[in-house]
Amino acid sequence: MSKSTSVVKASDAVVSPVDTNQISKASKALLAHIKKATAASTAVSKNLLADEESTAAETPIWLTLTTKKHIADTNRLQPSKIVLPNPLNADNESTICIIVADPQRHYKNVVASEEFPEELRNRITRVIDVSHLKAKFKTYEAQRQLFNDHDIFLADDRIVNRLPKHLGKTFFKSTAKRPVPVVFMKQREKVDGKRVPKPKGLKPKRDPVENVNARPTPEIVAEIRKAIGSALVSLSPSTNTAIKVGYASWDAEKLAANVERVINELVERFVPHKWSNVRSFYLKGPETAALPIYQTDELWLDDSKVIADGAEPEKANIGKKRKAADDETEATAEEGAKDESRPTKKAKKTKAAAALPESNDDKLDKEIATRKATLRKQKAAAKKAVEV
Repeated sequence: MSKSTSVVKASDAVVSPVDTNQISKASKALLAHIKKATAASTAVSKNLLADEESTAAETPIWLTLTTKKHIADTNRLQPSKIVLPNPLNADNESTICIIVADPQRHYKNVVASEEFPEELRNRITRVIDVSHLKAKFKTYEAQRQLFNDHDIFLADDRIVNRLPKHLGKTFFKSTAKRPVPVVFMKQREKVDGKRVPKPKGLKPKRDPVENVNARPTPEIVAEIRKAIGSALVSLSPSTNTAIKVGYASWDAEKLAANVERVINELVERFVPHKWSNVRSFYLKGPETAALPIYQTDELWLDDSKVIADGAEPEKANIGKKRKAADDETEATAEEGAKDESRPTKKAKKTKAAAALPESNDDKLDKEIATRKATLRKQKAAAKKAVEV
């Protein structure tokens, strides 16, 4: 009996070709350049109210991805989330507006409860449901005011698809303050990996506050913190995508950690064909040059599009189309010649009309004149009979 050999399945995970040292070098160089440029601009402007630290804290750092083919076919109005090791909106100054499913009273009670953290409660300045949002913010001016009053917008994933109709281009013409989807709905219990079905015959309670399908308060808090600290990915039908990964006031280590996480998650979750479709990664500020992190040697995705040296490119298909059209015309003419030999419906009608006798108008006019004369005589006779 031959000995059995063990077979080890190869791992499906693809090792990232991005060098971590290059990420660290690019982060340090970019942060140093932004701080130097900020100090120089502050000295030139001589603005006493300008603060270098506050300016650097508000300056975002962007990671740009360039692919060989489009990532998405259409614009996606819902931003996707990538959880970062160093949250983006960790300060206590940015305000939050939460748009929830009906009714809003339950979620207001959750935010006001003792279980809810106080530092997070102070940042939440408005909790509103879809019904009140539709009634209060119909006009463009009201939507602009809502847009300017808050820094971050969160929306329950059950109603986030209805928001473009109610908020309009004020919120969705750019990706700056698009509502971030959060999961507030209570998850069903699972047994052996399967969801437990709802009990039959159970009527909902009359009080809408008691009938809310919402998660416990600790889970809602965790979901809010996850949403406001994540990197947001807004995909569009193009080969370029930019994601905010940090601020100029951060340390290079924190920025590099976020960049590495976003690169891996972005390629694995959102890019078709994974690394074979990635052309480059760059790190940049709002007004700085883009520093390269990764560039591929292969500039194409499909080898069939590549032309070898000395080979002639394939000619356009115009001649073939015309030839095909001419062939179709000739075939149509031949079919028409064959059909001409057959009698058509119109020819049959013409023959039938020719078989009928020709009409005689003079004879018809005489008959009409005779009938009229007879009618006159009858009227005259009736009139005489009445007078007698």
